[in-house]
Amino acid sequence: MTDLEHKVLAVPEGLAGERVDTALARLLGLSRTRATELVTEGHVLLDGHAPQKSERVEPGSILEASIPAPRTATVVAEQVEGMRIVFQDDDIVVVDKPVGVAAHPSVGWSGPTVVGHLAGAGVRISTSGAPERQGIVQRLDVGTSGLMTVAKSEAAYSVLKQAFRTRSVDKTYHALVQGHPDPHTGTIDAPIARHPKHDFKFTVRADGRASVTHYDTLEAHRFASLLTIKLETGRTHQIRVHMSALKHPCVGDLQYGADPTLAKRVGLDRQWLHAVHLGFEHPRTGEWVDFESTYPDDLRRALDVVREAH
Repeated sequence: MTDLEHKVLAVPEGLAGERVDTALARLLGLSRTRATELVTEGHVLLDGHAPQKSERVEPGSILEASIPAPRTATVVAEQVEGMRIVFQDDDIVVVDKPVGVAAHPSVGWSGPTVVGHLAGAGVRISTSGAPERQGIVQRLDVGTSGLMTVAKSEAAYSVLKQAFRTRSVDKTYHALVQGHPDPHTGTIDAPIARHPKHDFKFTVRADGRASVTHYDTLEAHRFASLLTIKLETGRTHQIRVHMSALKHPCVGDLQYGADPTLAKRVGLDRQWLHAVHLGFEHPRTGEWVDFESTYPDDLRRALDVVREAH
């Protein structure tokens, strides 16, 4: 049986009018996602009744939460079909990640992971970081393919973490987006925050974290444009959110407003987004290293359809 921690809390004036999940997160220091899970799983009462997560709280209302012991994610050592180790030495390993693979295990994700693949391939990585995210210095979405580096030594973990934090890593993506961005070259400087109504989704919002994306049009076709994109910041879903905010979502990205008819026409069930280039100072030698990745088959086929459209 799961151990439960029971909390009874009075809603203060400062949280008047907030959603139940937001209030719970603030009062208990939980993530919004975890608070939402507790509400939807029936572990929370508001003045004696089970509330909807979007219900608003009033000052003096009583929130009761029965909190199960935290669930943990574990690494499953299993090699992943289509995953390619591009480079490795004593300090780093660079992989070309296929679509459908997460960077690391997480609660709620039972699919393959980069960390699991490396364990299955006998690659020892840094033990720095949370247990399920050891060695991880950057992440790619499950639905995004391409280059990703993982630290093997403890020193490399510290140096690379700092390099990503200070934006000294050259991360280049190619994205096929709907329509034609105007101007065809530009910078999107718009803060990104969690979406207030949809879990696992993000949006441009004034109170979000600073986010900067540079784009340039490589090819313009009838229905879509192929862009090269460089990131200054590395927010979750950053490219997808920014292109959607411009009304030019990545082709196939139904979560962020892509046209399902076009997605079907080009044969995609994920966003057309690929990490094509990764460059950084080697954490031990200081020498600049560069890595390149070609488009996987599904993205190449989709691009061919767009190129041939009249």
